[in-house]
Amino acid sequence: MNLILLHPGDLDQQGYARIRDPRRLAHLRDIHRATPGDRLTVGVQGGLMGKAALIELTPDQAVFALEPLADIPPPALPVHLVLALPRPRMLARTLEHVTALGVKEITLLHTKRVEKSYWQSPELLPEKIHQHLVLGLEQARDTQLPSIMLSKGFRPFLEEQLPTLLHDRRGLVAHPGMPMECPRGISENTLLLVGPEGGFIPWEVEKLLEAGCQGIHLGPRILRVETAVTALLSRLF
Repeated sequence: MNLILLHPGDLDQQGYARIRDPRRLAHLRDIHRATPGDRLTVGVQGGLMGKAALIELTPDQAVFALEPLADIPPPALPVHLVLALPRPRMLARTLEHVTALGVKEITLLHTKRVEKSYWQSPELLPEKIHQHLVLGLEQARDTQLPSIMLSKGFRPFLEEQLPTLLHDRRGLVAHPGMPMECPRGISENTLLLVGPEGGFIPWEVEKLLEAGCQGIHLGPRILRVETAVTALLSRLF
């Protein structure tokens, strides 16, 4: 945790923040080894960052005196990530990684090779998704939560959502065997589509290309989804 992310409910009217949840308390004690008087980096969810002095740490709560917060979070990547829903464990790691990298718009998509049972996973509960996003923000010293959209049908996505998403974005489909290498260092608004383990089926690739997307690849190696997404974002931006 490189940032103590404060929820709006942690703040009071006197300029103090009170943390009571076990996870953050344990991190302060066991990882930061914090003691009263320490100044730590904090940020308010959706707001600014800065320093706060720890004035009390007990088994039940930590109390911080906030200094004026004036640091803005790092800039977001100019990308909307459309990710075929991965296996639950991989989904958790991927959400943390892409949040740390600065992705702020994410659509989780059903495709032919996505197991239908994945949509019943507890990892898709709002509180679980929120937890993974927060871990990514804490890692990267960011305060701006990404938005998550669920799209449980490929054809409705193709017909109803994709045209709008492509209106002011360059569409890129990452898929093995595509003719174009992944670009480097672009700055334009981008829609990046990444398939599941095993990739998109040929019909899905065909329809995405017909809709105006470009097919790109990362070379001859076949990567796990979480590795491929990280590599794509790092190379593109």
